[in-house]
This record gives sequence, C-alpha cells and structure tokens, in this order.
Amino acid sequence: MVQNSRNNPAGAAQKHHIHGNVPMVVLSNVGMRYNAGDEVLHDIDMTLASGSFHYLTGRSGAGKSSLLRLLTLSHRPSRGLISLFGRDSSQLTSQELPAIRRQIGIVFQDLGLLDHLTTCQNVALPLKVARKYDHDQIDRHVRELLTWVGLGKKLDAYPANLSGGEKQRAAIARAVIARPKLLLADEPTGNVDIQMGEKLMRLILEMNRQGTTVLLATHDSDLPVRFPNPVLHLSGGTLSTVSPMGAVAAIPGGGA
Repeated sequence: MVQNSRNNPAGAAQKHHIHGNVPMVVLSNVGMRYNAGDEVLHDIDMTLASGSFHYLTGRSGAGKSSLLRLLTLSHRPSRGLISLFGRDSSQLTSQELPAIRRQIGIVFQDLGLLDHLTTCQNVALPLKVARKYDHDQIDRHVRELLTWVGLGKKLDAYPANLSGGEKQRAAIARAVIARPKLLLADEPTGNVDIQMGEKLMRLILEMNRQGTTVLLATHDSDLPVRFPNPVLHLSGGTLSTVSPMGAVAAIPGGGA
C-alpha cells in the first residue's frame, strides 16, 4: 500500500505477478477437524487464480472462519493438500512460514488489534515487519490511509477507546497497508455504516484490480449483487459455487 495517493490509496502500488500460471491458492480434497471431533470441513476443492476475487458465503457455523484459518496457516488440515503461492503448505519449514504469512493480509471478526498500541502503531506493523521503508515513509502512508478510512482523528487512540466500526476500519487498514498478495477478509464491512462499507469495498476492489487475490467472507447477500464477483458457498462443511445473483437465494434468510 506504499506510494499511494490521496484519492486512491491503492493507486500507485505495483501489480503482483506469480510466475507462469500458478494459482494463488489450491485446496484439494481438504478436510479439517478440531482436536478429535468430527470434520467441520470435508472434501474441499478450491482454486483461486492469481488476481481473482471471490465471496465466501454461508450460515453462521458453516465453516467460513475455519476455511480462512486454513488459508492463514494457523490450523493444519486433517487431510488433503493446501498450496499457497505455488508452495505445498505441508512442506513449509518453520523458518519459511513467517515470509509466507507476510504475503497475506487478514481481517478476522475478532480484529486482532494489539491493545497496547495506538491505531497508527497497529496499522504500521506490517510495514515495519517488511523492513523496506524508513520511519518517515511508514508514518506518512499510515496517516494517509487512516485519514482516508475516516480515522484521521483517531491516530493516537488505543483500541479500548475505539468503537466497533472504528476498530473494523483500523483492522482493514492494517490488512491492506503492505499490499499483500492475498487478502482474506471475514465480514470486513459488518460493523460500519452503508456509506463507509461502500468506501471500504471500493478500496478492496481497487487492490484486487491491481493484482491482490481476494477471498471475502460475508453474511451480506447484497454485496455480491452490488459488486458482482464469483461466489463460493459453504453448507454442511462442503463448498459449492453459485452465481453472484444466486448468492441471495443461497444464504437462507438473506444471510442472517
């Protein structure tokens, strides 16, 4: 997200390229269980092409968050193959994992902001970890992005002093600031008003236009209609594909 502009925070970043036609994400016959329980995901086959955008829909408890955990490599599958950036995840060493995870931007429902850091410091973390930018560059781009998402007056506030919607915006800013190759977002517009939700969606879509692969989990059946992209639907731990318009019918009760 570095080298952006005021009107287009995603604007000046370089488009990502994966060598050849290697997909960004591949899941083949994947199952997942917690401890010794039954599988919460089973027979998952999914391919996300580099630069693609997909919605992930399904009722609460369908397994959306579990699938995202697999893709962040925070949980291992009980069976099957997961490939990220052309690498078999089961073959990654503990030394290689941090570099892989740095290529992934994450927005989970618990947001994960660090309580002892200010909004500015939380959002700056991915850039500091990357060690590619000096302090002034980081400070300038973090402040610019936070101002763009409406947090210009909350730069020095701690998470305890932010509303739910403000925390949501800070978490999204942190996820996108370093221009990840893969963005995994769990209900990124769930705690903001309609106007801000539209603005955040356009930011995510602009990142996608420039090459970031996006998987966005949502209960909002209207999002795939207003911003059409392919829809993946989880039900009973299995994954299917529906059309953007079909997503409304695929989420009983409109996604509540």
